[in-house]
Amino acid sequence: MGTSVLSLRIDHELLQRLRQHAARRGMSVQDYVVRTLVRDDFDERFQTAVEKTERFYGVT
Repeated sequence: MGTSVLSLRIDHELLQRLRQHAARRGMSVQDYVVRTLVRDDFDERFQTAVEKTERFYGVT
């Protein structure tokens, strides 16, 4: 699997908060953001799967 570059422009206060969150976990800001995006993507895909399963079985 290859990698790509994503460049973001964020305000100073948000960057400071990201640095603090990352530091608490002993991570770089880049690793923290990537891990957060991956986790959110998984949560979204999991919720979609649950909803499809519920529709299939007629659960509301």
